[in-house]
Amino acid sequence: MNYRFNSESTRLVNVEGWLSVIINTLLFALKYWAGLVTGSLALIADAWHTLSDSISSIVLLVGMKYSQKPADKDHPFGHGRSELVVSLLIGALLAFVAFYFASEGISKLRGRVGTNYGTVAIVVTITSILVKEGLAQVAFYIGKRTGSISVSADGWHHRSDALSSVIVLVGIFVGKYFWWIDGVLSIIVALLILYSGIKVIADSAVVILGEVPTDELVAKVNEIVLKQGYDTMEPHHFHIHNYIMHQELTFHVRLPNQMTIEEAHRIISSIEDAVRLELGIDATIHIEPKQTDKHCKHID
Repeated sequence: MNYRFNSESTRLVNVEGWLSVIINTLLFALKYWAGLVTGSLALIADAWHTLSDSISSIVLLVGMKYSQKPADKDHPFGHGRSELVVSLLIGALLAFVAFYFASEGISKLRGRVGTNYGTVAIVVTITSILVKEGLAQVAFYIGKRTGSISVSADGWHHRSDALSSVIVLVGIFVGKYFWWIDGVLSIIVALLILYSGIKVIADSAVVILGEVPTDELVAKVNEIVLKQGYDTMEPHHFHIHNYIMHQELTFHVRLPNQMTIEEAHRIISSIEDAVRLELGIDATIHIEPKQTDKHCKHID
């Protein structure tokens, strides 16, 4: 993914973050009140799921601000990866919330405690579904436009909250027939929260551990090389280094043995400039001779 942060992207991320904080906090209060009125653990769990989205959005805003600090002596590649640390914290928070409500749901089942739902629960849950899916769509749009993993993660939080509310809504309609429905629903909601947390952690971990360049990126680089008029360079051995606020790409090419250092440098510089201009990626290119003697073999 190519991260495209500028003043407009920053503004969009801040809009999504504050919108999420305000609306989720209001929804939390509404669902928590409905849970207390009806005695529904599932609704209260859903409320805390919503509040966790508010907290994650606050962490997102703080992390985003820090990630845009310029490179310094101790952080020569910038602070962009702090956004990944933020995502890991969000994932851990979701896992903690999931564990708490799963255990509470099991306790309610053991105690054979039932719940009587009413119109209040139905209205509040439907409102939550519509609002949370709306927030998810906004976050997905901004995440795609800016390339931000954290904003996309925020979108998945909204989506998982909407889905958990759908499950709660179904439970409300069948709850009068089964005393155990609320306890089971709280466990199901907890599992959905856990899934969201695991997905956020996994997406961030992939970037931290290192990514393989996509076939699309490799194809674009090959196209750039060809457009420069060099069709025999055989680009290979691609590595991508993702620092969130920018990316660095390294790869190897082959040039004729008799080419001078000055000419090779000119060719490589023109390709690096083209990659930076067209893809927004800093490239470093290693040169190999077209033919190597038997005493000097390069291992790809």
